[in-house]
Amino acid sequence: MSPGAVRGAAGRIAAALLLLCAAQGVPAELPAESLDRVETLPVPYPPHWFWAHDMAFGHYTDGRMFLLDADGAHVGAQFKGMVNAAFGPAFVESGQRRELYVAETFYERTGRGKRTDVVTVYDKSTLAPLGEIVLPGAKRVNTLPSRYAVALIDGGKQLLVYNFTPATSVTVIDVGQRKVINEVPLPGCAMVYPAGKNGFSSLCGNGSLISFRIDERGQVTGRHVIEPFFDIDADALFEKPALIGGIAYFPTFAGNVQEINLGTEQARLGKKWSLIAGSDPAEHWRPGGIHLTGADAAGRLYVLMHPEGKEGSHKEPGREIWVFDARGRSLLQRVTLREPGLSIELTRDPDPLLLVVNVSMNVDVYRARDGGFLRTLSDFGQDEPLLLHAVR
Repeated sequence: MSPGAVRGAAGRIAAALLLLCAAQGVPAELPAESLDRVETLPVPYPPHWFWAHDMAFGHYTDGRMFLLDADGAHVGAQFKGMVNAAFGPAFVESGQRRELYVAETFYERTGRGKRTDVVTVYDKSTLAPLGEIVLPGAKRVNTLPSRYAVALIDGGKQLLVYNFTPATSVTVIDVGQRKVINEVPLPGCAMVYPAGKNGFSSLCGNGSLISFRIDERGQVTGRHVIEPFFDIDADALFEKPALIGGIAYFPTFAGNVQEINLGTEQARLGKKWSLIAGSDPAEHWRPGGIHLTGADAAGRLYVLMHPEGKEGSHKEPGREIWVFDARGRSLLQRVTLREPGLSIELTRDPDPLLLVVNVSMNVDVYRARDGGFLRTLSDFGQDEPLLLHAVR
């Protein structure tokens, strides 16, 4: 084709495009968007909202906490907000103050340089940061998400942060004053489980449990040890109990559950009983998952279970959730999951929802009362939402 023919063809295409645009009309000019408007969320949150803790392994410095509505029919109705959470964070929502707390880590050069650990305080209504509390020593534990890496005690007045360097300790923060007031050494012990009105307990490597009472200044006023009560090699405890009425229900690798009363001034060892009594021994059902326990307001215990359990299968996704009467220590129900689950959570209302992180990294929603499947929450911006927190 000659240059003149090319120019002629180009002219005809341009004219056709102009005619097409004219036929469609010129769109009206959009109004200028306001940039100073801040939306607010209802506080307290509706009971079927929950937080999805996204580790974001592909961009670990930019993890997220997604606030979602399990009743929403589509992602636009499900997504309510988000706060950032960097480098293996730990999260807790206050039930007494209009605040959220995220223990997180930052480096000067994103992935290198000087490390700074902080607790970032967020407003529950606007999700705006209210401030931060610098944690000394650059030793906050950095691990898979856990409900028990941070804890609020003393009516929400003090925040505890678990440290691991590998030396272990607990940093005590006065929430109202926004400052660190103490550090409690934990030789060979791990995690923080709220105990009594103003104390905490930790599991220790020799199979014992240590408890501390803390005063309003963050100082230790009492200490108590339950001597070794389980064999780590024979039947180890998962460090992820469900708390019901002050009782911690710790599942074990072999399919038992150990009760520990954390509701009194001094922790007391309770009964050990079987989760798998009455099941077919040939199926080898065992507890497993990332966060495998949950509880509802009626005092029912939920445990993520998988068949063909064996040594080393304690992280296996669950095919079913078994529901127990915790007080009566009896199996009430078995919920078959549509897709294997890694973590579970229950909303805190009288007619709760059962929330399950499935292996596709979406969140499946079931009715807790009968195990009926309702919907799947997906495409809300998540990568690896490994832990769920019901709102308080």
